[in-house]
Amino acid sequence: MHTLAFQSSNHLIMKRRNFIKRTAIGASAALVTGMSSCVSNDSTVKEATIFDALKPMTNDVVSITVEERKSRIKKAQKLMQKNGLQAILLDAGTSLKYFTGLSWWPSERPMIALIPASGAVRYICPAFEESRLNKKITIGKEVFPWEEDESPYTQIGTALKAAGISEGKVGLEERFRYFILNGLQKDASNYTYVSADSVTIPCRLIKSKAEIALMQKATDITIEAIKIGLASLKVGSIPGDFSSAVAKAHSKLGANHGFALANFGPDSAFPHGSGQPQILKKGDIVLVDCGCTVEGYNSDMSRTIVFGATPTKRQQEIWELEKKSQAAGFKAAQIDNELQQVDIDARQVLIDAGFGPGYKLPGLPHRTGHGIGMDGHEWGNAVKGNTIKLEPGMCFSIEPNISIVGEFGVRHEDCVYMTTEGPKWFSQPSPSIEQPFV
Repeated sequence: MHTLAFQSSNHLIMKRRNFIKRTAIGASAALVTGMSSCVSNDSTVKEATIFDALKPMTNDVVSITVEERKSRIKKAQKLMQKNGLQAILLDAGTSLKYFTGLSWWPSERPMIALIPASGAVRYICPAFEESRLNKKITIGKEVFPWEEDESPYTQIGTALKAAGISEGKVGLEERFRYFILNGLQKDASNYTYVSADSVTIPCRLIKSKAEIALMQKATDITIEAIKIGLASLKVGSIPGDFSSAVAKAHSKLGANHGFALANFGPDSAFPHGSGQPQILKKGDIVLVDCGCTVEGYNSDMSRTIVFGATPTKRQQEIWELEKKSQAAGFKAAQIDNELQQVDIDARQVLIDAGFGPGYKLPGLPHRTGHGIGMDGHEWGNAVKGNTIKLEPGMCFSIEPNISIVGEFGVRHEDCVYMTTEGPKWFSQPSPSIEQPFV
């Protein structure tokens, strides 16, 4: 949001009106100009009209195909053979959806997918859910149901034997719930249960062109939603006002799910907020953090502006330092560099300016970036100690944060995807403190 947009001069009001015109997709200039007035008696009606004018941006979305999921399973099977695993078991959750396309509620009744090191995928589920499961299955077909008075863990053992596996190591994906493991150790104790990270992480860490396209679409939607959320701010706003506007915009623009956080003034120094009541006033730093999903793939970005006043020298300097830090992280994100280098180089900019060192405040209290994909935070963190080397297809955020408790915080967050030529932004970094988007 333009920091000067809320001043009273006609020139600056016009700048804000022009910004909102670009924000409201498909809205007429007259309606948008009307919305820009914070004192308009019918502003609520006109803001509603702005949202009514929004159209889905997802008409051209291409879903992940069954063929792509099958290729993921083939990759997983090669990794199982390489790492000495006879099979992996998938609990309800992200990895289940990633490999099979199935979405399933993680209830107390286990529904498990079994991917053997060779052969077809099999499923174990409550008997009364079998017909529903069969209608959803697109990969594999054999189901091993268990009645309410039977052990699901015994049936998992039966399914393993049907796959020709009578002993050996069986991998459990990272979110596999303990009570299921406990049952397996009692009722199917002839197997050794180990982590499946050596299989699932290398698969999910590298995104395909189709996955990146879905993440790009989610990013494009979030950019427009943030613009609308920032345009909705006025003196006296609370963070929930921003969140509500962004949530509504996300939905109207075709996102499946979304989140939107805002923190004002001193509370912006806390990366995830302070939990204290906040009322927006002129001159406040406004730090927002938003994202959404499209076909299960996430966006995530943060923007920092000054509301309704010219930035102070201190605000401007810290904002520019944060931008320099983010640029250093991006420059470090080169093929064959270790992921930790992104954190090291971005953090060093702040240390050289007198912040930190390390995670100390004032400074950057968290990692510089996190992996992103089907989960908003997943493997591929840009953090000291992560020696994984960057490869094409990796996706992660670059979001150094400057937290100055008692004053304010600044964070620029944009995500990248790696190509053979280096990193590419999903969203272009903010050009200036007055202009959050290109």
